[in-house]
Amino acid sequence: MQLEFHQVDAFSNQPFSGNPAMVYRLDTWLADDLMQKIAAEHNLAETAFVVREGQGWHIRWFTPTTEVPLCGHATLASAHVLFEVYKEPVERLDFACQSGALSVTREGGRLWLDFPVIVPTPVDDTLAVEQALGVKAQQVLGSNELFVVLESEQAVLDCKPDMAALAKLPWLGAIVTAPGNRHDFVSRYFAPAIGINEDPVTGSTHCLLIPYWAKRLDTSSLTAFQRSARGGELFCRLEGERVKIGGNATLVARGTLVLG
Repeated sequence: MQLEFHQVDAFSNQPFSGNPAMVYRLDTWLADDLMQKIAAEHNLAETAFVVREGQGWHIRWFTPTTEVPLCGHATLASAHVLFEVYKEPVERLDFACQSGALSVTREGGRLWLDFPVIVPTPVDDTLAVEQALGVKAQQVLGSNELFVVLESEQAVLDCKPDMAALAKLPWLGAIVTAPGNRHDFVSRYFAPAIGINEDPVTGSTHCLLIPYWAKRLDTSSLTAFQRSARGGELFCRLEGERVKIGGNATLVARGTLVLG
C-alpha cells in the first residue's frame, strides 16, 4: 500500500517558519494504531488524516505519541492541501472531529479557521504551576489546557519550563501569554505530556486566548504572534461563541509513504 502525503508550514507565507504539519487525504480510515505509527514516523507536532464524509470531511490529528481532540495548525494545513493540491471547488471546507463542527474559509488570500470558544476558569494550585514553568504569574486559569498570564512579552520569551514537572500537571499543555509589543498579544505553548515540548504555532490554544484578550482589550479583532523559535502570526476575531483564526500556509514537501 502506498499513501500520498504533503507537508505544510501553517501560519506562515514562507518555508521554514510557522508550524509544520503532515497531511494525508485518505479514501477510508486506517487502523488507529497505524495512524499513530505514521505520526510517530514523521515526528512532527501533528499529522492530520482527512476522509470525505458526505459534503464535508472528517479530520483526526495525531502527535508522535497520542491522538488529540483539536488542532488548529494541522486543520489549516489540511485545508491548504485540499484547496491547492486537490483543487476542492469551494470557498469553505466543513470538518467533523472529536470537538464538534469546524470549518475553514478562503477570504482575501488568507485561510480562516472557525473554532469554538473555550473559557478557562481559575486554578487553585498556582505555586506548582509557577514552579513548573519557572515564572511569576499574574493570573492562572485552566480548562483542558493550563492558561498562564505573564506581565510582558519579555517574560514570555524568558519562560524556561521544567518539562518533567510540567508533564505531571493535569492538563494537556500550558499556554503562557502576555500583551505584545507589536501585536495585541503573544503566547507560547508547551505540551510535554503529549510529546511536544514546545509547539511552534498553535491554532487551538487561540480558542482560549482570543476571548480572554478580546475581553481584556475590549475589542473583537486582534493580532497575535506565537513567540517560538520558528514563530507565526495569527489574525483573530471573536464572533459570539466562535473564534475566527486567520493565517497563511505554505506547501514545503510531498511524497509517498510505502507500507509493504
